[in-house]
Amino acid sequence: MGAVLKPATPAELAEMIAAAEAPLEIIGTGTRRHIGHPVQAAATLDMSGFSGIIAYEPEELILDVQAGTPLAEIETMLAARGQQLAFEPPDFSALLGAAHSGSIGGLVASNLSGPRRIKAGAVRDHILGVHGVTGAGNAFKAGARVVKNVTGYDMPKLVTGSWGTLAALTSVILKVLPAPETEETVVLRGLDDAQAVEAMSLAMQSPCEVSAAAYVPDEAVYLRLEGIAPSVAYRRDQLGRVLKRPIEVMAAKSSATTWKAIRDGAMFAGNPRHPLWRISVAPSDAPGIISALRDKLDIRYLFDWAGGLVWLEVPPSHDATEALVRGSFRAGHGTLVRAPEATRAAVNVFQPQEAALAALSARVKDAFDPRHILNPGRMYRGL
Repeated sequence: MGAVLKPATPAELAEMIAAAEAPLEIIGTGTRRHIGHPVQAAATLDMSGFSGIIAYEPEELILDVQAGTPLAEIETMLAARGQQLAFEPPDFSALLGAAHSGSIGGLVASNLSGPRRIKAGAVRDHILGVHGVTGAGNAFKAGARVVKNVTGYDMPKLVTGSWGTLAALTSVILKVLPAPETEETVVLRGLDDAQAVEAMSLAMQSPCEVSAAAYVPDEAVYLRLEGIAPSVAYRRDQLGRVLKRPIEVMAAKSSATTWKAIRDGAMFAGNPRHPLWRISVAPSDAPGIISALRDKLDIRYLFDWAGGLVWLEVPPSHDATEALVRGSFRAGHGTLVRAPEATRAAVNVFQPQEAALAALSARVKDAFDPRHILNPGRMYRGL
């Protein structure tokens, strides 16, 4: 195991990166460390020292926080003021066998969002600013607590979802939103895959403001409504008329528990040896993906984002059945979120890029990290 570098200040971080002569693996709490190709690094850059709230302005709905701050700490603070991270960050600790739900910097680096993404957007849509250090050892800041129109590259959005391959983040500025007063979940039972997607599509196209839509096979379709109690009750009745099916209603406490399990992929946590994919496609394509795979593999699956996100668990194999999985959809992208290290080293963990996009990614990598020392190869080999 290589050396562990733990900077305490941005200046110290910049010095360490500038002086590095071999690749560095960036980690915060390490929760998502095993998503992506294994990083062959000479040393680990431990970012957990960058922890704490810089500024929280509840009235302005702005949070400025150091990147190593635990996500659980942030969510507790926001909840005390009746606010939330509206993109509903998932907690993959049980799924990946980690001890913590992760840091805010790791969340931004991964751009992972939960069920409310279909209504509120992804992490990338809520990021206002970042501070960090590039692979060249240059400190930078982009964005601000004040939302304004600017020209040039939107660097906060660019580094969001880059998995630490472009820069080591020291702090992030996020937009927060009021938490809903209450929630209910409308439940539909007895539907097959195609009927479930059809029902979810009807719900999302309605004026009922559904904040999440998911389907657990052989169980139910779940449609969440959030807001003030009278509005939720009115929209629930309207949704029942739109769907033209018998419905059940799940009250707030049970609703919250159900959506936490869907958000975190809890149904897949019990099989840690089984590779797990998250496939983002057009909702109408989701039933076809399952149909194409069901006769060839012993699979388990879940539809989130009204069918736009397919969680897919496949049997253990040396290649996570990559060819079959990627061959099951023509448009979209699939990410292998759980697999043994040897498997992750052998397959494309992230969706392979077309030539033009791969060339653009290479130019961006060269601009931010010309020596290719930050998490090299984690997303794509050679970058």
